[in-house]
Amino acid sequence: MSDTPNPTPTPSDVAPPAQATDAPTPEPKVDIDWKAEARKWEQRAKEYKPSADRLAEIEEANKTEAQKATEKTVAAERRAAEAEAKVARRDVALEHKLSKEDAALLDDITDEDAMRRLAARLAGAESDKKKPGQHVPGEGKNPAAKADPNVQFLRQMTGQG
Repeated sequence: MSDTPNPTPTPSDVAPPAQATDAPTPEPKVDIDWKAEARKWEQRAKEYKPSADRLAEIEEANKTEAQKATEKTVAAERRAAEAEAKVARRDVALEHKLSKEDAALLDDITDEDAMRRLAARLAGAESDKKKPGQHVPGEGKNPAAKADPNVQFLRQMTGQG
């Protein structure tokens, strides 16, 4: 029975797995001092700042008059659009008689319809706060009760008065 194969392979029977030659080898784990790395890059950035500023100056000097005029126009249009949006927000706030805090909530909204809906909702919430509930105008101002002679007699008899 020596001709029958061994059912369990031995380590010498099993070939080691083939490793791909083009696979990258894992780099050894290195502890990195992140603060030192950050300081190093911050220092490099400080060293390169004058060069970057000089490059910006050169690029600005090389711009044509048309490019400069276009940039000024774009900046002016942006400021005008911001001013118009601010006026619209203030008009909506005044129209709905919003408080300063509620009007500040409109600052991040650019769509005028959404602005008006929010202002109407905020104005409704303000009016709900001001609605009087059950109010008794003379509460706590009732005259004192007149002294009853029977009550006084009972208090004397029991030693309470």
